[in-house]
Amino acid sequence: MQQVTLNVEGMSCSHCLNAVEGAVKDAGATGKVDLATKKVTVEFDENKLNVETIKKAIEDQGYDVV
Repeated sequence: MQQVTLNVEGMSCSHCLNAVEGAVKDAGATGKVDLATKKVTVEFDENKLNVETIKKAIEDQGYDVV
């Protein structure tokens, strides 16, 4: 398993938290959002998924991954 922390702009509430964690889950990974720091820590199997796919899933929800 690989773990990365992504900076996600635009998150401000529990709806945002659920949207981002849901997008990460739908992509095939697990994620934990920290609204205070605007970061999501993602854990995934690098043999099945890559960071770019996870970033796209978050961006498809309307957030910017920087």
